[in-house]
Amino acid sequence: MAVIALKCPKVKVTVVDISEAQIAAWNSPNLPIYEPGLQEIVEKVRGKNLFFSTAVGETINESDVIFVSVNTPTKTSGIGAGFASNIKNVELCARQIAEVSTGPKIVVEKSTVPVRTADSIKRVLKSASSHEFQVLSNPEFLAEGTAITDLLNPSRVLIGGEQTPGGLKAIETLVNVYANWVPKEQIITTNLWSSELSKLVANAMLAQRVSSINSISALCEQTDADVDEIARAVGSDVRIGNKFLKASVGYGGSCFQKDILNLVYICESFGLPEVAAYWQGVVSINDYQKRRFAHKIVQSMFNTVTGKKIAIFGFAFKKDTGDTRETAAAFVMKDLLAEQAKMSVYDPKVTREQMLTEFKYTLNITPENTPKLNELIVTVDNAAEAAKGAHAIAVMTEWDEFAALDFKAIYDSMAKPAFIFDGRNILPHAKLEEIGFEVYAIGKPHAKVF
Repeated sequence: MAVIALKCPKVKVTVVDISEAQIAAWNSPNLPIYEPGLQEIVEKVRGKNLFFSTAVGETINESDVIFVSVNTPTKTSGIGAGFASNIKNVELCARQIAEVSTGPKIVVEKSTVPVRTADSIKRVLKSASSHEFQVLSNPEFLAEGTAITDLLNPSRVLIGGEQTPGGLKAIETLVNVYANWVPKEQIITTNLWSSELSKLVANAMLAQRVSSINSISALCEQTDADVDEIARAVGSDVRIGNKFLKASVGYGGSCFQKDILNLVYICESFGLPEVAAYWQGVVSINDYQKRRFAHKIVQSMFNTVTGKKIAIFGFAFKKDTGDTRETAAAFVMKDLLAEQAKMSVYDPKVTREQMLTEFKYTLNITPENTPKLNELIVTVDNAAEAAKGAHAIAVMTEWDEFAALDFKAIYDSMAKPAFIFDGRNILPHAKLEEIGFEVYAIGKPHAKVF
């Protein structure tokens, strides 16, 4: 919405939320999320044609186009629990739109939703209002950390709608918004169902590539191959390309896991168990990679980490974002917590409150059900403090600052032998071994690998 406001100065954009705290944060100098470039754009257009408000009903009634951008988490109970998306919030939005609208509207699905959610929205709108509504699907294909660049220079914009005169007119309305800065040949229009499914499939295929290279990293470690060399050789094939072939401790974020599980559920619902099993394998490899990393930490440190201090470098699911949803760090730390390891965590953009929230909602780990949680997991303000007195360092997020640290000083401050487990392959491994570290890196043929 900030980029639309920036690129369409004649369009008034109002972002609404029922949370007064969230809106207050968006109206403050300190935005509630970190994304490179976002602060500058918001400050440039806020108060001009970009507004943040809690006046939900009033804003809906004033608007011509309404983007529904709410959470669609994986269901935790009931039919499809653990796989299907919960579209409760989408339905609530549709009901409120129908309730307060005094004229026709274009309603745009922006949230990642199951196929045919648009049909559900249309049914709710039609049953609760006599006005005409057109429902469009406009999934986003942003990557956190590069979202502003992705929006300013998108590879494509996808808009799906009904192939009726009214639907085609609504599609053209939204096309004209994006055409203010996106070449029309990069704006793809489809029917509703193709648009909705395209989002799930795009994320599933990207996650598949991550899981594929991660599965090969395990084989590399058994054969003295180098996973980065494999990725470079394979990625040079133009039919494959080099994107999403970086081996790591595992993917995270709000989309990949949720969207693949949703795809698995859809396939099972339509009687396609073999297809469901195929995509389930992508998730299984990701889970395996996280367990494998935690297991190697324990195994390498003489089969015990009980009472030992481990510095966790990074908690966000990737660099240049404060997002912790489904972060691999949480799952690795859960396994280390079970071994009674003491962990000192540093991430430049993640607060302790965020970290504990992720533990609570994703892993059901709280100070109440894990009495020693606050003792075993502490947070600090810098990497050097995290590593002081530690037996090992585990790199969980590929923040640029980690590769530039003074590792000689860090080594001198640590217990010996000092271990480094590089879950992102961003550190100078040979140099670290010269300093004296025992280095373990994913998919690498060094003397000490896992």
